[in-house]
Amino acid sequence: MRKIVIFASGNGTNAERIVKHFENSDDARVVLVVTNKAEAYVRQRAERLGVDNVVLTGKDMKDDARVTSLLDDYGVDFCVLAGYLLLVPQYIIDYFKGDVVNIHPALLPKHGGKGMYGDRVHADVLACGDAVSGITVHYIDHQFDKGCTIMQAYCPVMKDDTVETLAQRVHSLEYTYFPTAIEYAINNRYE
Repeated sequence: MRKIVIFASGNGTNAERIVKHFENSDDARVVLVVTNKAEAYVRQRAERLGVDNVVLTGKDMKDDARVTSLLDDYGVDFCVLAGYLLLVPQYIIDYFKGDVVNIHPALLPKHGGKGMYGDRVHADVLACGDAVSGITVHYIDHQFDKGCTIMQAYCPVMKDDTVETLAQRVHSLEYTYFPTAIEYAINNRYE
């Protein structure tokens, strides 16, 4: 059975859905949530779901011996980024032998890169006049939003959309497809 660690920076709605998706799975289970913000609500969600959580700030993440020791203690072998807003250090990618997946709230490669997250992405989609938006679940590499795509899901952009209405439609896709995309990645490792 694969042991999943989720890295998240915020509210944790995707993290909660992932934990619940794998609760009764024979393939994988979430055993740890890592956040870079002590006040992140994902911590409360993890506690409520019985999943250990730890805060590792950006400064903490520079101590690769400390971080890999923590990961070793939990025996994790698969990493999911669910709204994690820091660039993941190369040693983490190496530790998981490439088994690190992320979700992006747009159709990469467009609307990606450093600083492109959350409402900024939806505002950019609207500013560009795109007719379609969606999500991209992808492996990560050493650059923001550049890794190999696992899957994409699409939704229309309406003429009267606001950042908030588009975000709701995109979040709905995340909730539906992210856990199953992770399951697919776990069971169909790329080389």
